[in-house]
Amino acid sequence: MELGGVRFSIASHAAWAPGLGTAAAWLAWADKPFVIAGNSEAAVAAMPAMLRRRAGFLGKMALETAYSCLDGRVDVPTVFCSRHGECARSVELLADLAEGQPLSPASFSLSVHNAAAGLFSIARQDQASHAALAAGSHGVEHAVIEACGLLADGAPEVLLVAYDGVLPELFQDFEDCQEQPFAWAWLLQPAATRSDDVIALSWVDEFEDDAAVMAQESGGARQPAGLEVLAFYLRREPELLRAGSGQRWRWQRLAGTLC
Repeated sequence: MELGGVRFSIASHAAWAPGLGTAAAWLAWADKPFVIAGNSEAAVAAMPAMLRRRAGFLGKMALETAYSCLDGRVDVPTVFCSRHGECARSVELLADLAEGQPLSPASFSLSVHNAAAGLFSIARQDQASHAALAAGSHGVEHAVIEACGLLADGAPEVLLVAYDGVLPELFQDFEDCQEQPFAWAWLLQPAATRSDDVIALSWVDEFEDDAAVMAQESGGARQPAGLEVLAFYLRREPELLRAGSGQRWRWQRLAGTLC
């Protein structure tokens, strides 16, 4: 039984990861996914250099896709979503504390979960609302719901940015998927009346489609949630089922008139 759902259109999108800087490269990855690795940094050429230098590897990925997706638009609310955020900075700060070393104010200010969102709004002098979410392995779904709530409140467009990176070695024993560095952004608009790029996200009770979900998730190390959803979008698949914590999520691509 379907418990709820949202629908939206994607006006533009962008993605970036080490070695994957073009649309063609991402389509090739979606066709035959591989483990993304590397530490090359996104250029973020659109951001003033003084602020760009403050962003780390993870933040630069997120900012690169945010700038690319908005393409100069202003006054657009943003929703940034990352499962782990700047946990590498946090580990470094905790290690300094354990050793009795003074903390770097700059590093501390950029360890918070809304660091990338804050830098983005400061650099653009944009006072539109922004949110930064962390909701475990289903953060992307909750970020979409948050963005669609803003659309329902009257925002004509909302920018959603999903990003994550490799966990610090200290935490790698606790991984439940194959963590990889990536970032992508969608510019969401209310669902168009007639479009082949309308996405529906619904949530169902914990027993429905259990066999289908397990079939999708079987075989090999699981991709991070953000990459699963991105692959679904890039491959233009009709449906993606995801499960966890007693919840079932159904992503669907809709075509034709929505009535």
